[in-house]
Amino acid sequence: MTGELIDRGSRRVGAGGSGRLRVAVVGAGYWGPNLARNFRASPDWELATICDLDIERARGVADRVGGAPVTSDLAAVLDDPRIDAVAIATPARSHHPIVLSALEAGKHVMVEKPLADTRERGLEMDEVARRLGLVLMADHTYCYTPAVLKVRELIADGVLGDILFIDSVRINLGLIQPDVDVFWDLAPHDLSIMDFVLPDGLAATAVSAHGSDPLGTGKSCVGYLAMPLASGAMAHIHVNWLSPTKIRQMVIGGTERTLVWDDLNPQQRVSIYDRGVDIAAVSKSTAADPRAANISYRLGDTWAPALPEREALAGVVAEFAASIRERRAPRTSAESGLRVLSVLEAATASLAVGGAPQPIAAHTLEEGFAR
Repeated sequence: MTGELIDRGSRRVGAGGSGRLRVAVVGAGYWGPNLARNFRASPDWELATICDLDIERARGVADRVGGAPVTSDLAAVLDDPRIDAVAIATPARSHHPIVLSALEAGKHVMVEKPLADTRERGLEMDEVARRLGLVLMADHTYCYTPAVLKVRELIADGVLGDILFIDSVRINLGLIQPDVDVFWDLAPHDLSIMDFVLPDGLAATAVSAHGSDPLGTGKSCVGYLAMPLASGAMAHIHVNWLSPTKIRQMVIGGTERTLVWDDLNPQQRVSIYDRGVDIAAVSKSTAADPRAANISYRLGDTWAPALPEREALAGVVAEFAASIRERRAPRTSAESGLRVLSVLEAATASLAVGGAPQPIAAHTLEEGFAR
């Protein structure tokens, strides 16, 4: 049955064809309205329906995006042969059953972060999508921003040299989530960005996590992750629900230059600093006696690349359509979502033992998308 559904969709849009795909947005809460708006505006998609248990909330979203059918009946959505894909914007604990039902109904699926609430469930989702020949895409939205795409390009072109460290800060006041801690809520953004921009992705074998719960919520509201990467670099992430100031910043230091991404600075989101320690000079001066190090500092120019201003979600929905038409894995595939889940699960295990480093499970399925 699934093969027939895929073939029917292929005949309608063609491989690389121009026909519009039909999508249902499942979930009309926080993220669903953004998905609905971008699908509605995309030349690749027809917004077939908005599905939510709260039908009035679904109607409100439909009205705001210029009109769309609404329903509270997920089964009816999945049974509709005219719907090619579903985009899921529901709590993480519900992703697994909804994704599996959608895949078994022959629908391509995009799911917001995190991919699932456990790595085991994420693996099952990925395996089912592979078996049925369907696209399963992780909505790692930041990876489609002009700034992050530029960061990836600069690293790939060797502008920074070999990566030495990554420091990421994602802090703000609220929203305290009822079902996940601050690591599972905020860190997927930073982890998915690292996985996207680094040549080796999230190539780490262990993570150490420290968290605190000063409000007595029963979950970490402030947290720190530390991961040594396989390349020898160190990655550090600070997440916080309790900060009165909002910061979204990542510093990536290399042997040649250092990059600063400030997502809250629209005038200069990405800055490149030709400043730092002259690694070659230090290595030469310390070869005989490391205690006699004569540190050489480099003080060069700072520059900022010009970046276009466009909404990242428009790129997400365009990539979802392209991966379906071209019958390939999307740029933010289920595998990238699984690598993020592996780090989050190891972080949870580390928290349980007072921050001691815990191994990160390896994901061995072959990538469908070449990095």
